[in-house]
Amino acid sequence: MSIGYACLNIGTPHTNIRSLMQKNATAEKLTEVTAHNLETLERIVDYNIANDIHLYRISSDLIPFGSSPVNTLIWPEIHKEAFERIGSKIRKSGMRVSLHPGQYTVMNSPTEDVVARAIEDLNYHDKILTALGADQTNKIVLHVGGSNGDKAAAMDRFAANFQRLPEIVQNRLIIENDERLYNIEDVLNLANRLQIPAIYDNLHHAINPPPSGGHDQYWIAEAKKTWKEEDGKQKIHYSQQAIGKRPGAHTKTINLETFLQFYNQLADPTIDIMLEVKDKNLSAIKCQNATTETQHLKLLEKEWGRYKYAILERSPAIYQAIRTLLKDKADYPVQEFYRLIDAVFTEEIRPGYAENAAAHVWGYFKKNATDTERSQYEKNLTNYRNNTGTLETLKRQLFKLAEKYETDYLLQSLYFYLE
Repeated sequence: MSIGYACLNIGTPHTNIRSLMQKNATAEKLTEVTAHNLETLERIVDYNIANDIHLYRISSDLIPFGSSPVNTLIWPEIHKEAFERIGSKIRKSGMRVSLHPGQYTVMNSPTEDVVARAIEDLNYHDKILTALGADQTNKIVLHVGGSNGDKAAAMDRFAANFQRLPEIVQNRLIIENDERLYNIEDVLNLANRLQIPAIYDNLHHAINPPPSGGHDQYWIAEAKKTWKEEDGKQKIHYSQQAIGKRPGAHTKTINLETFLQFYNQLADPTIDIMLEVKDKNLSAIKCQNATTETQHLKLLEKEWGRYKYAILERSPAIYQAIRTLLKDKADYPVQEFYRLIDAVFTEEIRPGYAENAAAHVWGYFKKNATDTERSQYEKNLTNYRNNTGTLETLKRQLFKLAEKYETDYLLQSLYFYLE
């Protein structure tokens, strides 16, 4: 089994995906931004490998205007070396990657222009996977689309337009139930008709179940029947409903107790689970650490090293509680560890606590810092204390110092990323 996350990475420096306005989309700029985004992807892939994450969804925004006539560059060839290098890392690590076109890729639209653009967009997504040397187990996930008041006719249009796709794209495509129109029973009917796999999404099912009802385990088993050997392991989507938000809104982080209730009822322990959650890789590692067979305390100690200063600026009491929790080297208190972490991020950052955490971080540099850097730090600290400056300014300086003095421990710290 692999547990993965989608697109963005939290806590790894220089992993922002850049975009372009159409008026600035010159060949030079398109090449520059694509090169930057591929560097970002490589950093994320390196992070995933270092953290034993073997399931990852690549951002559809990787190539600016990738499916638009605006971008006429043969970008797979221009960036061939980068694609091959990244693809080699993905394959050697056993990582499985996917892409998920957005809401405007509508294969069952009654409007031909919309369908033509959808086909171009799916071709673009396949070009990325092909450039990476990814095989058929690396998929493109798509929702069925709209209904225009007649779901049966809309599904017929999807089936007809599916036949217009190149065979390689057909072999990559998988369809997913949504929270509004197409429930899991609809999607399974269409998947069986087209002989392609279906993705089961638990939150979408909770919001939009079929009239026949049915629990997660039943529909996961039914969806598994659509997965052929050449498609790889069955994959599902898992998320939790954010309290007080619109139906389908994802939580900031995965509640571990709720996740484990779901996980422990799975009939197939080898299933791949794509998390859809706002804190991305952080929840992936949380769930991975909670389900691993090799329960070594070093996994939690590694997490503690990343979280500790972000916790200290919110609650010294919880900071001490976690330190105490990790003293027993024979124990693996994974649920209590993450319960405390989740609890601390419901707390506001308090000025006194923030100053204390900043002082701990400053301690990594104070012996080597120049007089100018020391003076700037003291000024930033004083301004924050007097409400004439911000904590963001103070932490920005500390991050720049961590980069300058190559303090890897701090550069991997969530102190600079979690608000």
